[in-house]
Amino acid sequence: MLAVSAAFVVPTVATAQTSAPDSAALAQAAQLHQEVTNGTLLSDHGTRRTCPQCESVLVTEAKGSSKPLSTALPSGYGPSDLASAYKITGASTATSTIAIIDAGVDGNLASDLATYRKTYGLPACTTASGCLKLVNYTGGAQPAPQKSGQGAQAEEQIAVETALDVDMASAACPTCHITEISVPWSDGVNDNNTSMNDFSKAVSTAVSGGAKTVSISYGYTATSVSTSGTDLADFKHPGVAIEVSTGDSGFNGGTHTSWPSDLPYAIGVGGTQLTKSGSSWSEKAWGVDSGNGAAGSGCDTYFAAANGQPAAVTKDCNNHLATASVSADASPATPLAIYDTYAPSTHQPNNWTVVGGTSASSPYIAGLFARAGVPSTLLGPNTLYAAAASNFRDITSGNNEVQDSCANYPGLSPAVCNAGKGWDGPTGLGTPQGLGAF
Repeated sequence: MLAVSAAFVVPTVATAQTSAPDSAALAQAAQLHQEVTNGTLLSDHGTRRTCPQCESVLVTEAKGSSKPLSTALPSGYGPSDLASAYKITGASTATSTIAIIDAGVDGNLASDLATYRKTYGLPACTTASGCLKLVNYTGGAQPAPQKSGQGAQAEEQIAVETALDVDMASAACPTCHITEISVPWSDGVNDNNTSMNDFSKAVSTAVSGGAKTVSISYGYTATSVSTSGTDLADFKHPGVAIEVSTGDSGFNGGTHTSWPSDLPYAIGVGGTQLTKSGSSWSEKAWGVDSGNGAAGSGCDTYFAAANGQPAAVTKDCNNHLATASVSADASPATPLAIYDTYAPSTHQPNNWTVVGGTSASSPYIAGLFARAGVPSTLLGPNTLYAAAASNFRDITSGNNEVQDSCANYPGLSPAVCNAGKGWDGPTGLGTPQGLGAF
């Protein structure tokens, strides 16, 4: 470990280089990490969505630029930062399987994950050992990556999301196994019932393969088709925690929210902005004052409630299902470090970069469920709502009314859009304080 300052330590970097990182790279990493911890990174940097249906936000070199902020050393939050903020103590011993469902195929996933884990001192998780499995949404082998055209371009963009997902699951539960499940790459760019049906099939594939937690970091327009029949039944698995990002565009509305976070058997995961002063961590809802998106929330009239969601919560949504239920860091102003080299289209690998979005919080929460051991009584968010309030940090500030407002829906509580005492839409019950809620 190379000490840079009293506030920042660079992990051992597992790259092809054999010499120590140079002073310029160390100084850059330290400066950027400081901007991450105090929430000022976006003062000089821009952001862009990684793909149309992805819930991840990539930080760029400069405002107005689409070029990723690529560095030689990790500068965003890593596993130890998140463990400190969320009071995750003790060694991880769980070997449960976390299933991550993504669109397309990341041809460098195994090697990039190996670099991330070795850099942060996490145990290896490889296909050879059986810790990492790469499968298709129907349960067979993953198809070959796209080599050219729109498919290659889409898979390169989506690879940012895939890397974020597996890196955050690894950060939360370093000893867990990971199954990466691929749906067709077009599911990451097309918002239609076919895409939703493929994700639904992938959930059942995950569960039949032994996964105890499943994370989905994509959002689609809910329809009566996607919220009934097999697309609903595929999400009903007692004893399996199914986490879903609530979105990166703020309040989704008082009638229908994004699928599949709107399903009663899914655990909608919102987002916060996580900052540090000295040794103290603090959070607010990732909201409009943070810039560059906001944590999703909303109500869905297709359902009366998420499973186990109390009337005290659903009343804020005119007695309908309300999201989110729980949250973790997701703001691109306080982003996560990821490692991604897959670039079949541009041939310009991102290497170490920083990414936010509720695509970070969903797999992280999935990893905590797997680390703690998913209760057999779990179905949807029921066990979260039954947990003691002391297991969460209550987030009481922040607003996510980016394009729509709670005030536009008569009878909706301001809590659906504004963080405050107790449950609220952007952050749910709050962020973890230990593993007691899981």
